[in-house]
Amino acid sequence: MPVNQDVVITCALTGAGDTVGRSPHVPVTPEQIAASAVEAAGAGAAVVHIHVREPETGAPSRDPRLYREVVERIRETGTDVVINLTAGMGGDLVIDPEAPLRQLPGTDLVSGLDRLPHVEELLPDICTLDCGSLNFGDGSNLYVSTPDMLRTGAKRIQELGVRPELEIFDTGQLWFAKQLLAEGLLDDPTVFQLCMGIPWGAPADPGVLQAMVNMLPQGAQWASFALGRMQMPWVAQSILLGGHVRVGLEDNLYLGKGVKATNGQLVERAVRITESLGSRVATPDEARAKLGLRPRA
Repeated sequence: MPVNQDVVITCALTGAGDTVGRSPHVPVTPEQIAASAVEAAGAGAAVVHIHVREPETGAPSRDPRLYREVVERIRETGTDVVINLTAGMGGDLVIDPEAPLRQLPGTDLVSGLDRLPHVEELLPDICTLDCGSLNFGDGSNLYVSTPDMLRTGAKRIQELGVRPELEIFDTGQLWFAKQLLAEGLLDDPTVFQLCMGIPWGAPADPGVLQAMVNMLPQGAQWASFALGRMQMPWVAQSILLGGHVRVGLEDNLYLGKGVKATNGQLVERAVRITESLGSRVATPDEARAKLGLRPRA
């Protein structure tokens, strides 16, 4: 597979992980998240991937009002960037290992449709669809996304005319995403995000990434990322296999050992790697064309 010559860079701004206390640069409030999106776009990101957090605590949130404020603040600046809203929140199940039917604090589990109110209201360019269930880290935390939930969510996203980014954490999830395509619940071009190194999904192993790329449907657009210190090596891995890239504070807090990064700095590093490989960074309009999105309003 040829090296990707025109690379779409996505910046995942804040995520839902317990990172707020670990870096002063992780944006929390809608104002901070929007400002970080503008910074990332200025550094070269064509796409910003957005979670929201409770402004007072930094805890992850599904509140549509917070999403609305972030999106409005970005648009008010006139910044040209593709908006990608997570729709993965609402899948967390923490069980008592001694009494598995008892849910523990940290559980936030709702139906597939109840993960989409902000998408229905704001109609972003892209929203994510997490394509399967997963043992999410050590302990007893599960991410739940069943085939029935996925079919319901994919159909609704399709009705809304929003492009789903298919979040793939392991090979079986990719297998099922191709089943959704076969059932007509996904439209071309399909857009995949191959998520590597999240315990206990697909490891950040170049051979595993190659195997997943080999499984993709013909004509698919795809990107990949890995966590922590593997984030920047994975920029190169993805480009060399023909894919796009994702960086950002959702997945990695550091520029180097002991050096805390901003989203803009991580994007700048991804731009340098992209250009050092002889590729160019795609503009937002070019990203829209590649990913089959509506032209900018």
